[in-house]
Order: sequence, then structure tokens, then C-alpha cells
Amino acid sequence: MNPEIIITPPEQEIVTTRVLPFPQKLVYKAWTDPEHLKNWWGPKGFTNTFNVFDLRVGGKWHFVMHGPDKGNYVNEVTFLLILEPERIVWDRQSKPLFQVEAIFEALAPDSTRVVFKQKFRSAEECEKLRKYVPEKNEENMDRLEAELQKMQ
Repeated sequence: MNPEIIITPPEQEIVTTRVLPFPQKLVYKAWTDPEHLKNWWGPKGFTNTFNVFDLRVGGKWHFVMHGPDKGNYVNEVTFLLILEPERIVWDRQSKPLFQVEAIFEALAPDSTRVVFKQKFRSAEECEKLRKYVPEKNEENMDRLEAELQKMQ
């Protein structure tokens, strides 16, 4: 395993899991093709401007999430692991700091389990976000599912 990939106990993770009625390769494409990713990334009402999307180990993803009411949220990410079509890991360089691990598990030809882990360096950092992030992640998964419907 890549030494930069962190192993965290449950109290330092926020995990969102969803089984999607779509093939693994299509789900992976929705996460890795910026033309699709920009359409669904973020909670309900958010839009994105991608400035850099370099999907390779060591590559950068720089983007701005535009909130529905107000606010622009700068995000800077470095990809640590890309294992097509099963797994992606990245580190956030913008606050709040955490590592993301996205796992795409083929359950059947048209069924994929997505496990979206946000891994924090401390339980305290994780707890600050646990109050609202799980609900927002579900909104994100709803948007992913809608994008997959359009892609099919």
C-alpha cells in the first residue's frame, strides 16, 4: 500500500455507502471523467468550476464549489492512488483536511457498491464535521445517481 495512504479507526472516519443499480465501470467513469463529475460533485444546489483535473498518481484536482446561497469553496486535492475501476484515494490540501478513499465494488453486472470514506488525522477533527457531513454526503450520492441515469 502507498505509504501516504492513512489507516484510521472508525472514530476518525465518516463513511457513506450506497449500492447503485449501475455497472462498476460506469460508476467509476462518473467519478473520474470531469465532464460528469462536475455535474454531481457536492451537496444539493452546489455547482463546480474545475480549474485542474489531472487524474494520475501525484496529479492535482483544483476546483471551486459554489454554494446555492452564497460562498465559493476552494478545494485542492492530490491523487494518491488510482486503481481503475475499483478505487481512488486523494488528500485534500484545503481545509478541512482529510483523505478520501472511494471504493467501487461490483456486486453484479448492473450493481455497484460505493464506499466513500473521509479519513481524518484525529477524532476531534472528524467530530467537527460529523454533525452535518453524513447528510450532505447522501445528497451528493443522490446527485451521483441522477448523473448515472443520464449517462446510461
